[in-house]
Amino acid sequence: MASPGAAGSIRLDKLLWFLRFARSRSIAQAMVETGHIRLDGRRVTRSSSAVHAGATLVLPVGERIEVIRLLTLPLRRGPAPEAQSCYVRLDSPDPAPSS
Repeated sequence: MASPGAAGSIRLDKLLWFLRFARSRSIAQAMVETGHIRLDGRRVTRSSSAVHAGATLVLPVGERIEVIRLLTLPLRRGPAPEAQSCYVRLDSPDPAPSS
């Protein structure tokens, strides 16, 4: 099997697992199949959907919605800082209330 970088794309469920948005690949598959994830503006329900670097994802994480843009494809499920270096958040977190 080729590495994600060699193919230029990665399965959506595997990406969510590698980037630590899901604790297991089966949980990532269930997340996709519910239809609450958008890939480049379109709703996705197939966990085998191909994702490329530069893609924009909108996904529910707990009580909030995350909007991310992939900078590079991860090669493995590594530590959190390694996973976070593969994407940039496009939505700004809630600003802290000023006192």
